Amino acid sequence: MGGQVLQLQDVAVRRDGAVLLRGIDWSVREDERWVVIGPNGAGKTTLLQVAASLLFPSEGSVEILGERLGQTDVFDLRPRIGLASAALSERIPPDEKVIDLVLTASYAILGRWTEEYDSHDVTRAVELIDQLGCAHLIRRRFATLSEGERKRVQIARALMPDPELLLLDEPAAGLDVAAREDLVRRLGALATDQKSPTMVLVTHHVEEIPTGFTHVLLLRQGSVVEQGPIDAVMTPENLSVTFGVPLQLDRGREGRWYARPL
Repeated sequence: MGGQVLQLQDVAVRRDGAVLLRGIDWSVREDERWVVIGPNGAGKTTLLQVAASLLFPSEGSVEILGERLGQTDVFDLRPRIGLASAALSERIPPDEKVIDLVLTASYAILGRWTEEYDSHDVTRAVELIDQLGCAHLIRRRFATLSEGERKRVQIARALMPDPELLLLDEPAAGLDVAAREDLVRRLGALATDQKSPTMVLVTHHVEEIPTGFTHVLLLRQGSVVEQGPIDAVMTPENLSVTFGVPLQLDRGREGRWYARPL
């Protein structure tokens, strides 16, 4: 069993009088692949922001990669964490070329200026772009990419610093069926690669859970419904409570999950 990567104890987050998270106890180990699932407004993105050291809890303690929030320099911690999210996408300069967008992750910056990159960095960036199926886009500008291409390039960028923890906030949101299936397949390959970092993926669609994910945390109205090994926790009863409607849950031969209302 791997070492501990994330440890949240009795974490609460309050903003403008609203309770976004309450009583969160959650532990993630380095050999695990977690999916956080729940309806819109459940607190999933807030939880991921805490895990990324971008948001400090109102109550409770958070340890990320052995460092406790509030007692460590987050600017030293954040380069050890890869993050792909819609909020990041909105900050990317539209004229940024794909190769430069991935390369600049080495410096944790957006927008290439005059910094120099050695051949190792360039080789790694090209390999990651190719791994995510974007080799043909390497000289394209970010603004010209489709939504599916943007999502894959962002994941390549998140992997560029060789992070110990990879956080993916609804990576398949807004994609058509073909683009979603392509991305989920690639994430499944990443999840089963032993060289990959610990992964946490947020979604509100069970169909977007890639194969290879080992654990699940079900979240509703800022509280944990259930968490643990995915085969034990992903039941129709738990999922129905999480989404507040009776659901039937099926699993295909390839290991993918499918849910529909009863």
